[in-house]
Amino acid sequence: MRIEADPEVCVGSGMCALTAPDLFDQSDRDGTVVVLRSDPPAEQAEAVRGAVGRCPSRALKLLDAPAGAD
Repeated sequence: MRIEADPEVCVGSGMCALTAPDLFDQSDRDGTVVVLRSDPPAEQAEAVRGAVGRCPSRALKLLDAPAGAD
């Protein structure tokens, strides 16, 4: 799995950073999402899905990793 974030869409609510603080942070400049690890380990899948689902602006996307990428 791979995380993508669109800071242009982000409203800076911080739900991602609260839900999965080791994967997301917020920019000191404007509060928008900062992805700390775009390729989270499988054991963090539930936290990632929770963060993506709680994003009020839908600025986060969870994508399947490309074939052959482990």
